[in-house]
Amino acid sequence: MAGSRSSSMRGSRQRRAMADINVVPYIDVMLVLLVIFMVTAPLVAPSIVNLPTVGGAAPQQQTPPVIVNIRADGNMSVKYKDDSGAQQQEDMSKADLKGFIADRAQAHPDQPVVIAADKTVKYEVVMNVMSELKGEGVKRVGLLVKSQ
Repeated sequence: MAGSRSSSMRGSRQRRAMADINVVPYIDVMLVLLVIFMVTAPLVAPSIVNLPTVGGAAPQQQTPPVIVNIRADGNMSVKYKDDSGAQQQEDMSKADLKGFIADRAQAHPDQPVVIAADKTVKYEVVMNVMSELKGEGVKRVGLLVKSQ
């Protein structure tokens, strides 16, 4: 019995206060908050800005685009509205197109050009026309597609 008493006293003398912080509950709370924010972030709609209205504001004049049609056989035509507002269409070769676009870019520098190519036309042909348009100083070039 004396032996058991000395061992129990020895154990109580070596016992010290624990100075470590248990961080596991804090990690659990942070993970729960992270999941909550990840779930709710896509649900928050961006705010819609209500712009003021002005009675005397004139609408911006949008110049209609020049449409370059590339047919399946490789022939090209150009549709555009002339200065009087009448719709014009002309068949052209690549050299004619280059000259036409150069003249048109000088007269109407901000007019966009849209390429409408048949879906059987090679991608390379469309990209060559697009690079020629950019080379002639056209700032805005787009591709015309059919919606599904």
